[in-house]
Amino acid sequence: MYEYARTDMPISFPGLFGDWSVNPNPVAIPIGNGIRWYGIIICTGLILAVLFCCRQSKKYGITEDNIYDMMIWQIPLCIIGARLYYVIFYLDLFRNADGSLNPGRMIAIWDGGLAIYGAIITAYLVLHIFCRKKKISFGAFADLGAMGLLIGQAVGRWGNFVNREAFGGETTLPWRMRVWVTASEYIEVHPTFLYESLWNLIGLGLIVFVIAKRRSFDGENACFYFIWYGLGRAWIEGLRTDTLKLFGWELFGQPIRVSQLLSVALAAAALVVLIVNKRRRRGREALFVNRKAALEAAEPIQEQEDTAQ
Repeated sequence: MYEYARTDMPISFPGLFGDWSVNPNPVAIPIGNGIRWYGIIICTGLILAVLFCCRQSKKYGITEDNIYDMMIWQIPLCIIGARLYYVIFYLDLFRNADGSLNPGRMIAIWDGGLAIYGAIITAYLVLHIFCRKKKISFGAFADLGAMGLLIGQAVGRWGNFVNREAFGGETTLPWRMRVWVTASEYIEVHPTFLYESLWNLIGLGLIVFVIAKRRSFDGENACFYFIWYGLGRAWIEGLRTDTLKLFGWELFGQPIRVSQLLSVALAAAALVVLIVNKRRRRGREALFVNRKAALEAAEPIQEQEDTAQ
């Protein structure tokens, strides 16, 4: 089973577009180690996510300055978190011949190796600390951030397309993707990058047009995100050939896939949190944005009363 394809050979979808193909060079600008399309696409997703969240921020009681201040911390720390997660579960790739660890290879992110769940876990921790320092509702900010995550992930997955990576097992489905593993041999596989991109876009639409309009507690969007993304990722991870394994451990004779296991666990935890909070029936008046608006509306009245006294 192939995990990687040649990056100098074309990509096509023979069941949909016949002989039409594209052959994008993963390196956009050949400077130094190369400015890669993967990085450009990730940055584009990040920018779109931030801009979208800024437009939605007032609905959650969050200011644009809050978002920009938080991103100053999020961006570098999430890169570190994504790399650390990858290194931990692929530790053998970063050993020297004598078994010792190679720090230089560990930090060489330009050679690839970032795991989205490492970034998500780091983002959660950074946001929690940020909200405590700024005295902002963590749940409200997480609701806003959930939409940004879906946008960033939907766009970012196209970087995998350019790199010819993160594809699934072989298939004969009409939308199969053809990639080349040697100069004369190709395979036709599940375009799992596309599955996840579309899954995230659908999830974004559901949050914006359904979930957000019926929010009854801060954190509801975030719960839906973890349920939706977790279920989708668990399914897609089962199709991929390059998935991270849990230290070589097996269950029922099959390797335990890290992201699949984590996806199911997060989806289950989010479902419990959602059910518990829904049963409390807090109502929209308890949302951070509405409490904040009520306090701001009461301030002029309080000032008038203080002046009168």
